[in-house]
Amino acid sequence: MLYNLLYPLSSEISVFNLFRYLTFRTGGAVLTALVVAFVIGPWLIRWLKTWQGQGQPIRTDGPEGHILTKKGTPTMGGFLILIAMAISTLLWADLRDHYVWITLLVTLSYGLVGFLDDFLKVSKRNPKGLPGKTKLIFQIVIGCVAAYWVMRVQPVSLSGALAVPFLKHLLLQLGWFFIPFAALVIVGASNAVNLTDGLDGLAIVPVMIAAGVFSLIAYLVGHAFFANYLQLHYVPGAGELAVVCGALIGGGLGFLWFNAPPAMVFMGDTGSLAMGGALGTIAVITKHELVLAIVGGLFVLETVSVIVQVLSYKLTGRRVFRMAPLHHHFEKKGWAEPTIVIRFWIIACILALVGLSTLKLR
Repeated sequence: MLYNLLYPLSSEISVFNLFRYLTFRTGGAVLTALVVAFVIGPWLIRWLKTWQGQGQPIRTDGPEGHILTKKGTPTMGGFLILIAMAISTLLWADLRDHYVWITLLVTLSYGLVGFLDDFLKVSKRNPKGLPGKTKLIFQIVIGCVAAYWVMRVQPVSLSGALAVPFLKHLLLQLGWFFIPFAALVIVGASNAVNLTDGLDGLAIVPVMIAAGVFSLIAYLVGHAFFANYLQLHYVPGAGELAVVCGALIGGGLGFLWFNAPPAMVFMGDTGSLAMGGALGTIAVITKHELVLAIVGGLFVLETVSVIVQVLSYKLTGRRVFRMAPLHHHFEKKGWAEPTIVIRFWIIACILALVGLSTLKLR
């Protein structure tokens, strides 16, 4: 909004020319979201505690220590990220850009699905929440709508196409199959982040790391000169997603202030489904869907651990891990929670660097 209101006045007031630069507006989005999170955080947490009473229900089949250390902590802290991110994005992004609205649509819609799940958990005192099939149907429908919208607004040469990392000119034309593929990326990213969100601070830092990587990717693919220099597929208008990523990083930092161990509030599905959906959508728009699997490799690892555990138990009656997702396996082995969280952060950093290398290795 600031860009649309103030940049046209730059010919008369030169300082407004700053709003022309994505780097300036991305930095502004980070700081704005951070300030918003700091301001509303204490009030929101007090309100959630009052409303929820006993806080998020703790799984009785989970790590024993959770019943003692996490009981009574409120959930739905994802609202903090969503509010900060939405306000910051609306302030600093070019609101004429379709990609900004597509990403906000998915993020807020997935946040609503997560809220319904969290609400049922809290109100019924049942950790299961919204039925899995119902939640998945909502996610798929939203993902398909977003994918169709992306196809409609992208250039003909890119619409319905899949780019392959390391191969500079290859574009696989998927046609209408792009819609289920893109929906799979968005839904998969959303649920992968959700599975990772099990310890204080575990999910939000890898989300911010991935958002930082995709902020750079969005900036590069949305800039004709840099895209041509790096031999990336130029996506006009995608650069505005750098601002969205900046708002996500700022909101995430603000949330981490309150989620650092011992957490004052949990993200809940309200936040985890929304954050994963945002990353998946940005990856689809920037034509870096496969790179997301590398940058978000930690989320992939957590998801695979659950799939392997379920398949192994159904086929052989045996469990591969002491408990899935993977972070609970290490808890069962006696690792301290901060040790698990920090080591997983390190893994996320390494995978982010590997993902960034795909920008040059072509």
